[in-house]
Amino acid sequence: MELHMNPFKGRHFQRDIILWAVRWYCKYGISYRELQEMLAERGVNVDHSTIYRWVQRYAPEMEKRLRWYWRNPSDLCPWHMDET
Repeated sequence: MELHMNPFKGRHFQRDIILWAVRWYCKYGISYRELQEMLAERGVNVDHSTIYRWVQRYAPEMEKRLRWYWRNPSDLCPWHMDET
């Protein structure tokens, strides 16, 4: 039995396309229809409702895996320095 299942296995679209759409939606707040247009301009025909389902499925896992990178830099150092 495989320990780490591939969440993209069996998907119609490539992993990179799915991750690109989810990342841009989450990071920049681009609407699903705008993402649909952006992908169409790049030759990828996907419906906005499909992008919605990608976000619902993959965004929570992306957030969990990337949370460490998104932390506030001041959280990395618990003490503060003052000018004297």
